[in-house]
Amino acid sequence: MNPKSCLKKLICVAGLSLTALAAQADLLDDIKSRGEIVIATEARYEPFEMLQDGKIVGYGKDILDAILVDLPGVKLKQLDLPFQGILAGLNANRYDFVATSLMITQKRMDNYAFTNPIADASVAILKRKNDDSINAPEDMAGKVIGVQAGSAQLSAVREYEEKVLKPQGKSVKAIKEFTDYNEAYAALASRRVDIVPQAIPNLAPIVKKRPDMFALVQPPFGVQTYYGWAARKDDDSKRLVEFFNQGLLKLQQSGKLAELQQKWFGFTMQLPEGELPAPLQ
Repeated sequence: MNPKSCLKKLICVAGLSLTALAAQADLLDDIKSRGEIVIATEARYEPFEMLQDGKIVGYGKDILDAILVDLPGVKLKQLDLPFQGILAGLNANRYDFVATSLMITQKRMDNYAFTNPIADASVAILKRKNDDSINAPEDMAGKVIGVQAGSAQLSAVREYEEKVLKPQGKSVKAIKEFTDYNEAYAALASRRVDIVPQAIPNLAPIVKKRPDMFALVQPPFGVQTYYGWAARKDDDSKRLVEFFNQGLLKLQQSGKLAELQQKWFGFTMQLPEGELPAPLQ
C-alpha cells in the first residue's frame, strides 16, 4: 500500500474513533470531568427542602447526599431558586438537574425527563382547625383556595372543580396564588383563604407543628400522584436520570428511603420501585 494512503487511512480511522468517543460523552461524563454537579432547588417546601442556618436541609437533601456518594470526586453546587422559574432555568442550561419536589404530571413529562418517584404527592386539604364547614374535598365549593402559583396543585384544584363540582352546579369562590406555600399557610391562618390544597407529606408536618391552628382533611382528592426530580428531555441527560433512578432504587431496597421518610414525615410511603407510573394528566 502507498505510504501516503496508509497514513491517510490511519488519520481517518483515528478521526472516526475520536468522533465516536465524543458522541458517547454526555452530561454525566461532563459532570465527572469537571468534578461538579449544579442542581437547582426551591428551599421553601418543608419538609422536603428548606433552609436551616443558611443551609439547605430536608428529605430531598438527604436523598441527594446519599445518591451522590456514588459520584466520588464530584462536588455538589446546590442553588436555591424561586419555583416559578426553576424549570425554565433548566431549559436554559443554567444547571444540570432539578432536585426539588415536582409533582409528576403528563404536561411536565412531555417537556422534561423525570426520575422515578421520591414521595407520594396525593393532594389533601389543609383548613383552620375549628372550621366545621370543611370536612371533605367537595366542601371546596364556595371557598377561597390558596395555592402556589404555577404548582400542579393549582391544576388539581381546577380539574376537580371542572369534573366534580361543576356537574353539581358548584364552583370554588376564588383561587388566590402565592409565591410559595409558606405564604399560603399564613393566609389561611389570617383567614384570607379558607383552604390550602397540598400534598399530604407536606401537610402532615404542618399540622403536627401547629395542631392548635390547622387540621388535615382527608381523603385526598384527584388521582394518585407522586413527586419526582427532573432533567432536560434529551439524549445528553439520559444517563444522568438513570444514575438517579439507580440511586433511588438502592435506597428503597436497603430500607434507607423509608428511614428518611420516618425521620422527616413521621410515617412511611408505598412507592413504585424502579418504575415511573402513569402520571396525572
